[in-house]
Amino acid sequence: MAQPALIPSPWESSQEDHPAHAELLAGLAAAEAVIPPKYFYDPLGSKLFEAICALPEYYPTRTEAAIFAAHQQAIAAAVGQGCTLIDLGAGNCAKAAALFEALQPRQYVPVDISTDFLHQSVAGLQKRFPQLPMLPLAMDFSATLELPESVDAQGRLFFYPGSSLGNFDPGQALAFLRRLRAALPPQGGDGAILIGLDLVKDARVLEAAYDDAIGVTAAFNLNVLNHVNALTGADFNARDWRHVAFYNARQQRIEMHLEARRDLIVRWPGARRTFHQGERIHTEYSHKFSEQDILGLLEQAGFGRCRMWFDERRWFAVCHAQAR
Repeated sequence: MAQPALIPSPWESSQEDHPAHAELLAGLAAAEAVIPPKYFYDPLGSKLFEAICALPEYYPTRTEAAIFAAHQQAIAAAVGQGCTLIDLGAGNCAKAAALFEALQPRQYVPVDISTDFLHQSVAGLQKRFPQLPMLPLAMDFSATLELPESVDAQGRLFFYPGSSLGNFDPGQALAFLRRLRAALPPQGGDGAILIGLDLVKDARVLEAAYDDAIGVTAAFNLNVLNHVNALTGADFNARDWRHVAFYNARQQRIEMHLEARRDLIVRWPGARRTFHQGERIHTEYSHKFSEQDILGLLEQAGFGRCRMWFDERRWFAVCHAQAR
């Protein structure tokens, strides 16, 4: 089968007109500099994240996978067969593919910001499942979600594993869930979400997961600077920065930053900025949830009839909720 056409990535056009340019430069110029975590995922960043998921310290991927394996039949009964499976942040599509047999989706719609990686992943997956219609969409769904008419409106299931919802602050997470709800039928009943969420736990476990002993997460964090250079024409040197990750218990979140090793100047078209030794660029929050947090968010966003499945240590939760 021919490789499906993709909606263009935000940065497939010139630097002057793609939206990444303005967003990134605004973040770099802010009083507290920030690079949104969606820019981790250039082709190398996507590969590094795959490596992170295999690390012994990084429990979320294997813990979530164990929940799906242990409760697959119950999850399939809650979802029902024949859904339109919309896989947000699909990456290599492996998590969704593991559910194909149980869910028997009528259409698979993987959505990811990394165009090239999505091309490669879907091309391989289509060979394994030639009878399943696949419609890959390369887009940034973090701020808007506009699905083309070719996405079947019947029985939509938004699949958002990996506790990616934790990358948003609480207000943003609620707004995101409400956008998903708005993409489902207004009367409710026909449409749902299936999400994975990391739960609050011992800070030592959390910090090890985001600062592994061999430095893969550090490489992943530092690589974002190379991606920013490619997108904006900046001249970051990753050797001038170090990876910093810690758990903020008051905010219930892991914070990841890049910290300047020395005083330095970074230039990009039309501007420059001095970063002093110890100054940081914020790259990611990963909020952790309680069961009450999850239920409250879903209720406010317009979802109900929530079912949750947990691992034995209750480190992670998989949640299915229907549109009300």
